[in-house]
Amino acid sequence: MEYRRFGRTGWEISEIGYGMWGMAGWTGSDEEQSDRSLDIAVEGGCNFFDTAWGYGAGKSEQILGRLLKRQPDKRLYIATKIPPKNMQWPSKPSYKLEDCFPADHIIEYTEKSLKNLNVETIDLQQFHVWEDSWAENEEWQRTVEKLKADGKIQHMGVSVNRWEPENVLNTLRTGHISSVQVIYNIFDQAPEDKLFPLCEKLDIGVIARVPFDEGTLTGNFTKETTFPEDDWRSTYFVPENLNSSVEHADKLKPLVPEGMTMPEMALRFILSNPSISTTIPGMRKANHVQSNISTSDGKSLPKDLLDELKQHRWDREPTEWSQ
Repeated sequence: MEYRRFGRTGWEISEIGYGMWGMAGWTGSDEEQSDRSLDIAVEGGCNFFDTAWGYGAGKSEQILGRLLKRQPDKRLYIATKIPPKNMQWPSKPSYKLEDCFPADHIIEYTEKSLKNLNVETIDLQQFHVWEDSWAENEEWQRTVEKLKADGKIQHMGVSVNRWEPENVLNTLRTGHISSVQVIYNIFDQAPEDKLFPLCEKLDIGVIARVPFDEGTLTGNFTKETTFPEDDWRSTYFVPENLNSSVEHADKLKPLVPEGMTMPEMALRFILSNPSISTTIPGMRKANHVQSNISTSDGKSLPKDLLDELKQHRWDREPTEWSQ
């Protein structure tokens, strides 16, 4: 496993982190399987784990808390997120700060996360949605600094809404934020335009989420792929999205080098960008953990392939289904 400096925190974190959304609220979730997969990740050198209260109303946090108890001798970095008070994902420009993150709500859910994780301090707390229009509101700023002063959190981050990588720039300039979590993959390259340069200037850690574009960059989806009604993806992969996503993914298949899978190529594309501190694929099964972690070996994709993959940038606008 290779490690990278996580911005101003100074932490050395694994460049392949662990996204824990799929361990709560997705079809096929199995806690025994999840525990084993997490242990395998730690054995493989993974030390950064990203969860949220919103993943199963605290269930994912509890699963992570069990891992911390099983691995007391390992320094594992824990990142979680505060859900918006109105429980609406993503936020909308019309929402006010008090709709999503009033001070008492920030404190309440930090306390809930501390209890679920069974820890005294959270390494990285994050806002689970955001609007940059809230940047100068002193209420959230004072609350974040109080949580730090009280030792409840070490650092604060922001998880940016889907396909809105620039909806956080002024917030980062306030100095109260240590990291940003953003969708970045072969398709979603827009963060390179303004977000990554600012993060480099301000020494802010970058967490690249959704490395496989919710699954399409695994190359396993077809236009006939369906999901159970209780699976989040059933509302995301509406025909308009599924068909287009499959078409874009199919164009990449001829580019996959011999002996490499499309998921491996997708991860190596992300890791080729030095602006990225870590990427957090969702991993529920042991074989997925092992294959994803194995991509952290310091080997880059050939420059000509990277240049070709750059041509597959796909700029999308938020819609009613993009959540």
